[in-house]
Amino acid sequence: MNPVVTLKKSLRHEDGLWPNLAVLAYILVSYIGGWLLMAQAGWLLPVLGVLSCAHGMIIAAYLIHDCAHNALFKKVEHNAALGKALNWVAGGCYGTYEDLRYKHMRHHVDNADTIAFDYRAWLKARPKMEKMVFALEWMYIPAVEYMMHAVLMAGPFLGYGNRELRMRTVRVMVVRLGGLALLSLWSVKAVLLYILAYAIVMTVLRFFDAFQHNYEIIAILDDAKAVLPYKGNREYEEDNTYTNPVSRRWPRLNLLVLNFCYHNAHHAKPTLPWYKLPQQHLTMYGDMKEKSLPLLAQVRSYHRYRLQAVYAETYGQVAVPDAIRDGKAVPVYGLSFLTAF
Repeated sequence: MNPVVTLKKSLRHEDGLWPNLAVLAYILVSYIGGWLLMAQAGWLLPVLGVLSCAHGMIIAAYLIHDCAHNALFKKVEHNAALGKALNWVAGGCYGTYEDLRYKHMRHHVDNADTIAFDYRAWLKARPKMEKMVFALEWMYIPAVEYMMHAVLMAGPFLGYGNRELRMRTVRVMVVRLGGLALLSLWSVKAVLLYILAYAIVMTVLRFFDAFQHNYEIIAILDDAKAVLPYKGNREYEEDNTYTNPVSRRWPRLNLLVLNFCYHNAHHAKPTLPWYKLPQQHLTMYGDMKEKSLPLLAQVRSYHRYRLQAVYAETYGQVAVPDAIRDGKAVPVYGLSFLTAF
């Protein structure tokens, strides 16, 4: 049988062949091309390389999100195989794809942001670390996200993760760090710029997570039997979910984050793939301005309250669209779907 026909039949949505092949090609070209450009002399090509590499990782991360919802393939194992591969590109591979997916499914089912590691309580108990985190966040360095990724690596050794994953974590760290060491023999400059590219990735993922929900943050991720107040409450889910597009006037720009910003449409139909979300939003609301938060207003709030966000657990007591419009919405950190804690 023709391999294209076979692949097409394996997809959950038959019209997804070319969109998904195109996005996978983009990830490959932008990521590898970014590394090659970061190693070049001068500054212009390396800057383009940082942006290219970072964007390839961002798109990979958002495609993992589709895999976690089994939105690409009919079979769970096919989505998992692609999700695991993309997780290496996106840099979340220190945790398992299965744990990542479990945490994210809890988010949808519980209508809450359930976590296993409460970094807020941990940080408050360590004043010196707290000062350092606040200093880095003041400089727009996503210190909270670095901390969450550190816990992802150290969790199995510290009691926050499955102890049986210790050897897997060691192997992943050896491969990742060994790979960077080998790449540094080729270009130290490229490796250093990769660190910058990854900071951009964490900042972008955090920014688009920060204003999408006004859910409660509850540190019970490991308790599968916990009874949560809004579990399965679709009305609460809709009222506390927000769409935060890159652009309401030019919707094609939302492809910069693989349409992840159409969050109400996604929560209404979680198995809908990324390329169908814009139409789903219009079907639900009829207007790009309905139920969506303007980008510049989010940027203002993110800038103004970037330090308060370290300990924030909700946007505040006023309606989120009003808080965003008035520049008073406090972002919420540490909720990236790439960390399984």
